[in-house]
Amino acid sequence: MVKEFKFPDVGEGISEGKIVKWVVKPGDKVEEDQIIGEIETDKAIVEMPSPYDGVIKELKIPVGGTVHVGEVLVSYEDEEEEPVEKAEAPKAEEKPKESVGIVGDVSTKAGGVLPAGLQGRKSSAPSEHIKAVPAARKLAKEMKIDLSSLKGSGPDGAISVKDVKAASPGEKVVEKEPEKKVEAPKSDEKVADGKEEKKIRVVKKYDMYGYVKRVPLSMIRKTIAKTMVKSWSEIPHVTHIDEADVTELVEVRKREKEIASEQGIHLTYLPFIIKALMGALKKYPDFNASYDEENEELIIKQYYNIGFAVDTEAGLMVPVLKRSEQKNLMTLAKEMQELAEVARSRKINIMDMQGGSITVTNIGSLGGLYATPIIRPPEVAILGLGKIYDKLVPGKDGKPEVRKIMPISLSFDHRVLDGANAARFVSEIIRHLADPDILLV
Repeated sequence: MVKEFKFPDVGEGISEGKIVKWVVKPGDKVEEDQIIGEIETDKAIVEMPSPYDGVIKELKIPVGGTVHVGEVLVSYEDEEEEPVEKAEAPKAEEKPKESVGIVGDVSTKAGGVLPAGLQGRKSSAPSEHIKAVPAARKLAKEMKIDLSSLKGSGPDGAISVKDVKAASPGEKVVEKEPEKKVEAPKSDEKVADGKEEKKIRVVKKYDMYGYVKRVPLSMIRKTIAKTMVKSWSEIPHVTHIDEADVTELVEVRKREKEIASEQGIHLTYLPFIIKALMGALKKYPDFNASYDEENEELIIKQYYNIGFAVDTEAGLMVPVLKRSEQKNLMTLAKEMQELAEVARSRKINIMDMQGGSITVTNIGSLGGLYATPIIRPPEVAILGLGKIYDKLVPGKDGKPEVRKIMPISLSFDHRVLDGANAARFVSEIIRHLADPDILLV
């Protein structure tokens, strides 16, 4: 009997993936949860475990090819028939294991049809037999919601993220009419008079000035491009700039850096910045928010999930430090270090890049002073940090002295925030940075 492994709908905006490599070939015998290849989504590169025992019949998508949700990745053939006593009939309320829909079949083993990188952390034992997308499992665990009490609205009755959110106290989900999708003709096809006419795309390796090189965009770069276009075209950006005197902070960080090193932690300035940022957010909560354009509401977060930009070979990635207000300086530094490492390796969990309430980007690490950072929708602000430099300023006694100065750039959504509050908000950050000892707790 032939079985098929389809690319699941895991939510979080992921609609396609690109095959990085296969580690199996047709004819190979594989076991359930054995790694059969790697796939790149717009978030990370993750390993694909096999959902079945069996023999690989066909790899449907070649290396470098793109697979969309619901498309078949691999087909399997059963091995030789096993003795009857080993076969188990499916339970009355369960479908046979061969039946795998878009979200795949959820097994008690970690991995199911998708790797941990696309699943989030493991769910608790009682809900492992319930069909749900991995992102929904993760969210339900965080919100302490019993999956068995929910009714799934996804493919094959699977529980979606929307179903979990709808079960949250005070959460109201308004159902929208599904949009009708109109399939566009493929890039190598031309539609005429209701018929498809093949059209060969000729790729020239030169233009009128000389030879050129065409480089296809990676999945993450495509996502960055779409997000930036959406942000810049829909959000009226304004950038407020200022300077923070961080002379004392430089000394405190130098002292604490040695202590952190003994714990295996690389202490940068960013954890101090995040601590100062949270102090300002508590006084000006409108910056710790997202904008619901459809309902014209500012959703002010009662938690502090701080995103921080990480420069990787594949492009900019933004891990999120969840519930930063509950963590001390060293804990923030350690978690940032770990998230940055997995982001650069493209092995980061997609749930670790979701749920941000405001973002920080450090252009100073690359030598820049000021910038106009672009807001990550639906957030309403992003803080940019410049390179610390020496500046000659008047001292308290009137004599000039050299101080350590950090440039600050705050881009904000002018639909919901005004320049005056932005100035006050940045001044509050500067005030906290000027007294770094209070940031150590």
